[in-house]
Parts: sequence; structure tokens; C-alpha cells
Amino acid sequence: MSIEEKVDINSELKQIDKRLNQIREEISLLESERDVLLSRKKVCSNKLKDLMPSSSGGNNTDLTIDWNRTDFEWSQDARKNLKETFKLENFRPLQLETINVTLSKIDCLVIMPTGGGKSLCFQLPALIDTGLTLVVSPLVSLMEDQLWLLKSLNINADTLNSTSSKDHVTKIHSQMLDNKSSLKILYVTPEKLAKSKIFMNKLQKMYEAGRFKRLVVDEVHCCSTYGHDFRPDYKFLGVMKQVFPNICILGLTATATQSVIDDVKKILSIPKCVLFKASFNRPNLFYEIKQKPSSHEEFINELATLIKKKFSQQSGIVYCFSQKESSQVAIDLCSRGIKAGCYHASMDALERSKVHEKWLKNQVHVIVATIAFGMGIDKQDCRFVIHHSLSKSLENFYQESGRAGRDGKTAHSILFFRFADVFRQSTMVFTEQTGLENLYSIVNYCIDKKTCKRILIAKHFNDDVWEKNGDCNQMCDHCKDTNSNQIEKIDVFEEACFVLSVLENTKSDKKLTSNKLAELVYSGIVSKNKKSNYYPNNLNQTEVENLILTMLMNSYLKEDFHFTPYNTICYVVAGPLSKHLRNDSCFYIDRTSSHSSKAASIEKLAKPELAEKNESKELKTRKRNLDMNASSDSCELIFDQNNSEIMPKSKKVLW
Repeated sequence: MSIEEKVDINSELKQIDKRLNQIREEISLLESERDVLLSRKKVCSNKLKDLMPSSSGGNNTDLTIDWNRTDFEWSQDARKNLKETFKLENFRPLQLETINVTLSKIDCLVIMPTGGGKSLCFQLPALIDTGLTLVVSPLVSLMEDQLWLLKSLNINADTLNSTSSKDHVTKIHSQMLDNKSSLKILYVTPEKLAKSKIFMNKLQKMYEAGRFKRLVVDEVHCCSTYGHDFRPDYKFLGVMKQVFPNICILGLTATATQSVIDDVKKILSIPKCVLFKASFNRPNLFYEIKQKPSSHEEFINELATLIKKKFSQQSGIVYCFSQKESSQVAIDLCSRGIKAGCYHASMDALERSKVHEKWLKNQVHVIVATIAFGMGIDKQDCRFVIHHSLSKSLENFYQESGRAGRDGKTAHSILFFRFADVFRQSTMVFTEQTGLENLYSIVNYCIDKKTCKRILIAKHFNDDVWEKNGDCNQMCDHCKDTNSNQIEKIDVFEEACFVLSVLENTKSDKKLTSNKLAELVYSGIVSKNKKSNYYPNNLNQTEVENLILTMLMNSYLKEDFHFTPYNTICYVVAGPLSKHLRNDSCFYIDRTSSHSSKAASIEKLAKPELAEKNESKELKTRKRNLDMNASSDSCELIFDQNNSEIMPKSKKVLW
């Protein structure tokens, strides 16, 4: 073989290798896009399923019944108990229908918004029926709250839980089997059913004696792994229909998509149950997002001022991310003259009960709590719920905020949003099946500047009735401030590409936290605009953070989690669609017309605006690529100088 032939073959091999590398890159891009599309397809399929009526709906005979009738054999007793026992004049929407179904011994699921009156749906029937209604409730605090209310109405109800004494347990077991007992409602935790064979034996005897009238599953969404608050012990409830085939089951929740509903029906073996679903709208609740100050001291001062000026001497809840924060915030509020009490799971049960009771009696005005102060908390005159930190999902936020304004009077839901809190929360939820997806739903709720808060909630829960016909009546910050704050859509394509270039130009053995990435991007924009108006949008720090979040939720960025002996660290890296961004020509975020002073100061530093608006896409791309190469060293230098923030020594979860 001649030298020329060898050269030709080697040249061809190089061309083949080059093309193979190109194909590998193209395949990698396509695989990334496929993964994103498959994930998106799953989300869209679930949403479509949520919009469709359940395939396992009520049976044919039930569909023809008007459950709103008032001529059932128990109708007069129901109306009498409503007025004389519960001191109410009228039923709320779907209460009468639910009462009629469960008294007809038919299984039923009810999805009703917080404050909609779910508890009455089983408390009133329990007074009409002979025998006992068993209520499964997930939290001791929830049971205590309802027991306190029932006893104030002279209704004989009790509870069995981990704190019950032996004498109390013996007394309850005796009442369960006593035909002359006046005990009407018994609250238990799901753990009591799952782990106590003695209690299950008593239920069996009560069932055989005809005294077990109804099984109520409160917060029934906890049965489903698709739900936002799955609890393993709720799975045990699946055996109840097998052991007690003729028992009537009533499931109640404030939040459930169609996927959760279908899963619950399957788990509880109630495929032909009657389903009632009310609108999720709380017309008396004002929804508001506030930017959270960066320092704790600033936040506490703003919070204390807000409570004193707007909610003086009124009842409310402040939800915090951690037990430590809830304790500290409570102390800080007390030091500023606000009657506040702390509530979290590590407190002694008796201490928690005392704080709860003081709040119910208005001896304490503000409960500062973790989510342990949770489902079913019912104080009618609670005027506000303030979130110190981001909830882990829109479902959680909806339930937590819904604890305000249950008396129908105007109340407020205020969420303090901060960029860093997103990544703090993500380190806690990323191991859950849909943890990040659920978290991003509440992030979108917070950074969406142009959509009514009620519409965002309605879309999430597929509340098509309200979405089509409802009116916010200026009961959210967006609708109220529409005239004063005009929202404009701005193209931040160049800035988005710069975000990716910062990640690409970071040394291979280094990674960036969300805070560090935002810092580098913002400082890079400021630096460039001092020399030339390269980024004419003049994004301020908050807008840079919103850009990063928008890229994250659209798969141009993704979170990368790492475990250490003491914590979980979240880094931000290029996402599966990052390489597709440069094939686009635009990328939008929203901005209020009243641009911040930071952006204004940048604009003063910038030189006169360059005529980039009419540049071709190709020219912009060439300039951007040149800029990426030129800025590589400076990006690495900035990163190295601030490397200490990448791996703090703190044992707390990083964000």
C-alpha cells in the first residue's frame, strides 16, 4: 500500500470519526429531548385524566337520585340537629347531599375546600344513627380540635391515641360494645387500626353487634401515593371493606386530583361510591405574595409591623420551615409585643395542647408553627395565615392558607417568597415520587406576575366551573394592583444564554449552588453593562433569580443533589434542554413596569444603547459565542474567590 493510499484512508477515518462524534452529540441531544418529552407527556396525561370524569363513578341507581331532597325519613331529624345542636340555620353546599348519601348506607367521597364544612357531614349523621361512627384522622392535634368543639356542643365523642392511658382505653373498649352507651363518635389514628390487634378485635365484635355504623376517613388523600401527603398507615384501611363488608365508608379531603380520587377508590375498595366535588374557590380569602427580606431581622420587623397594623389583636398562624425557626420567630414576635406561641412536633404533647387551647381561647393571638399544626385545625375567626417560607406544594399551601377565614369574613393569605427557599425546600422533597414537580407548582404560583392567583389555583385543581365563570373581585394582589403595576413581557434570551455560559465556564471539578449562580450572573451583567449596553434589559437581582427559576422549571437547568455526612447539598447544572436553547431566538419572563432602583442604577452606568434590536439572530449568536470565550477566565476567577460558599461547614441543610 502506497503512502498516498494510507494518507487517504487516514483522512477518511478522521472524517468518519468526526461525523460519528457529531452523530453522538445529536443522539445525546435527542435522548435529552426525549426524556423531557416523556416526562412532560406523563404530566399532560395526568392533567387530561384529571379533566375527564372518573371511569369508576357512582353506580347507575345512585346517579338518578336527587340527594338534595328533604323528604328522606331522617330529614326532619337532620334539620332539627342542625339548628338545635350545631346552632346553624342552613346547610353549606354539598353538606345535605353528603349527609343523605351516608345515611342511606352508601359509600361516598367528598372533595370540599378548607372551611367548607366537611366535619358536619359525619358529625350530624352520627347523632341520627344508633351505634358508633369511627373517624380515622391523621393528626392528634386535629382530633383534639374537633373533640373540643364537639364537647362544647354537648356531643359525646372521644379519642384513642398513643397518649391514652390504660384506664381510658379500657373505658372506650367497654363503651364500644355497650348498646346503652351514648358515645357517638370515636376518633383514632390510622396507626391504631394498623398496629393494634386488640382494637381490631373490638371493632369486629362491635360490627357483629350492629353498632359499627360508619367508617369516616378524614384527609382521605393520605391513602394515595399520588397525593401530596401520603401516609403509609393509611394503606391499611384497604382491608376494612374485606373485614367489614357492609360498613359504609365516607372519605373527606380538601385537595384531590382525579388521579388521587381513582387511587383512593381502588385502595378503599369503593369503586361505585358517590363522588361530590365542590369548587376550590375561597371568595373571602385574599391571596398575596411578598418578597421576603434577605435578613432575619428585616423579616421579623416587617412581619411584626404587618401583624400590628393590619391584624392587631386578631388570631392568625405563621407557618415556618423548621422547628428551630418556629421557636425563634415566636420569641422575636413576643419581644415586639405580640402574643405568640410556638407549636411543633418535638414539643411535649401536653405543651402543644396548652398552646392550641390558648389560641382557641384568644389568650394567644398568633401560633408560629411547622406543618405539625396541620390538617383540620378549625378556628372560625382566624384572620390570617402567613407563610414565613415556601410550602412544599400548591396542595399544601392551599390547605394551610385555607385555615383562615372559616367564618366567611375577609381573611388574608400572605406568602413571603425568597429565591433561596426554593432550593432549601427541594433538598427535602426531591426523594418523593412527585416531590420536585409539586414544588415547582408553588414556585410558578409565586413568580407568575400576570395571572390571577385564583385562576392559578383553579387550573391546578382543574376547577373548571370557577375558572370559566368565577370572578376574583380583586381578592388577590394581582387583580387588585392591575392598574398600578403593569406587567410587561421581556425577551431575556441573551441573559438566559449567559446563565448557561457561566455554568459551562465553571471549572469541571467545581459546581455552583443556586445563590452562587445568581450572584455570578448578576455581577456579570452589571460588569458588561458598565462597558457597553450589552444586556439592555438591565435585570436586577430578583429578576435574575426569576430567570433562573423559569429556566429550571422549563428543563434548561436542573437541580443536582449530593449527600454529605451532615446535609444534602443542591447544585444547579445545565438541564436536558440546555443545548436546545441556542437554537431558539427568544426567552421571556415577566417584569413589573415599575422597575427597581437597582436596574435604574445599572442603566445610568451603561453606555448609550447599542442598535441591537435589529440585529440578525446569526450576528447575535456570533457575538454571544465570542463573549462566552472572552469571559471564561473571569468567570472562573470570580468562582475561585468565593469558593467558600460552595461547601459551608454548617451542619444545616444548604440552599
